[in-house]
Amino acid sequence: VQLVESGGGSVQAGGSLTLSCAASGYGRYCMGWFRQVPGKERERVAIIYTGHRTTYYADSVKGRSTISHDRATRMLYLQMNNLKPEDTATYYCAAQTSSSQCSAAVRGESVSMSTWGRGTQVTVS
Repeated sequence: VQLVESGGGSVQAGGSLTLSCAASGYGRYCMGWFRQVPGKERERVAIIYTGHRTTYYADSVKGRSTISHDRATRMLYLQMNNLKPEDTATYYCAAQTSSSQCSAAVRGESVSMSTWGRGTQVTVS
């Protein structure tokens, strides 16, 4: 399984950005977006259980972001609106193949993801 993110860049506060994650391989049950700022812990942003379409959003992005998954193309997206400087981070796409872990993830529990992308930088100024 490989995950490759794209769509990052620099944007002004209040603007919008859509991140994409191309996934190859099989056995994915849930996918998500995480972000990390140097010197800080990685933060869960949004999770989607691809089969159930159940989602989880961190409070910090709830109402401003939408996670979606296209089953046909196996693409994962994160649309972010009304971006704020505190959204600046490296954003990572991740996947988990365990159904029990995925169920926990969309309930908001902290779980380990089995596969990670290399990340894409988002800078909001």
